[in-house]
Amino acid sequence: MSPISKISDQRSEISNLKSEISDSTRSSVLSPPAIRISLLTGGGDKPYALGMAAALTSAGIHVDFVGSDDLSVPELLANPRLNFLNLRGDQREDASTKAKVLRVLKYYARLIGYAAKAKPKLFHILWNNKFQLFDCTLLMLYYKLLSKRVVFTAHNVNAGKRDRNDSWLNRISLKVQYSLCDHVFVHTDGMKSEMTSEFRIPESKVSVIPFGINNTVPSTSLSSAEAKRQLGISNDDKVLLFFGNIAPYKGLEYLSAAFSELLTKDRTYRLVIVGNPKGPKDYWNQIHKTILRSGVEDRVIMKIEYVPDGATELYFKAADVSILPYAHVFQSGVLFLGYSFGLPAIAADVGNLKEEIVEGWTGFVFKRQDPSDLARKIDQYFKSELFRNLEIRRPEIKEYANERYSWNKVTEITTAVYSSLLADR
Repeated sequence: MSPISKISDQRSEISNLKSEISDSTRSSVLSPPAIRISLLTGGGDKPYALGMAAALTSAGIHVDFVGSDDLSVPELLANPRLNFLNLRGDQREDASTKAKVLRVLKYYARLIGYAAKAKPKLFHILWNNKFQLFDCTLLMLYYKLLSKRVVFTAHNVNAGKRDRNDSWLNRISLKVQYSLCDHVFVHTDGMKSEMTSEFRIPESKVSVIPFGINNTVPSTSLSSAEAKRQLGISNDDKVLLFFGNIAPYKGLEYLSAAFSELLTKDRTYRLVIVGNPKGPKDYWNQIHKTILRSGVEDRVIMKIEYVPDGATELYFKAADVSILPYAHVFQSGVLFLGYSFGLPAIAADVGNLKEEIVEGWTGFVFKRQDPSDLARKIDQYFKSELFRNLEIRRPEIKEYANERYSWNKVTEITTAVYSSLLADR
């Protein structure tokens, strides 16, 4: 079955979600009154924050957008339904420790002051800020004392569990935040199950919304052949891309092992690693040493740093396939970013990734933490019709992704929740 024919299934999923909303609420969504909300972005995750802001304002919602220098872009500043509040300011990583501490304290002071005077009665938190414990507890209590309705998008139900640094204090703080929220959005049914079972949050307070497609990264007329040329890659090379933060839950060590195994039989494979190390400092160092010891460094291109949006296109267009070797995750924004460029993916069978890949049409799935199975699936992909007809399939994958992860679907569900909460007041 082609990915395009799967679209009707996705429409049914959204219809089922919408059926949970009352008829009166649904009517208010179709002809919504003037709704004004405050979108608390945490100052980062540019693709999601900008996508959400554009979707909400297109639906007629007025938004106080609490952002940073990184999010101060022309399309936001020119939006008549959006009030841009740059409370976070500069977030340069090369600032001194003293400067970082001062700017974070200034930000919290501005945020607390803004909340006290804010006209919107509903706050939508996309991400917590720097001090997770404070944000989950005292800041949430402060919002509730101000009689604000609070909704939260939990991109990770418990990031500490994913990153293997969970603690009782972390779990308690998350429990407090989720309990104080009037509603929580998650991206998969598995996340909703974890929210309700581990944190005892009522199902009625949790809605599943798609992970909106990344539509902020520039895509020009740059061809795949030219992208490869710019990176010094031969057109005959089979290019694997690992993109995103380099952290233990991403499972890069399994891809490294699989790549070494592949090269024993075929030296035309190339691995492109693009990302900024996060978490334990020795994680990337150990992987780098393994690459050097295995003698495959000449077949690896490494861009170990943060890559701005303007440079992202180069790597996704130079790649033949995106590899997601995750050890622990519910869902991945990198998968959807790749889809936005029409790039297939080979992903570990973790979280909801298997459900996001149409086997043989948008990619393949391998057994998690199994380098040999990953190597087999990579070999299978390059022998498949999907790869042979990649330039034809790319537009199909884009169309499939734009429909399945449409911001319009996100907005339908989100606006219904807003209307219901504000009506309850």
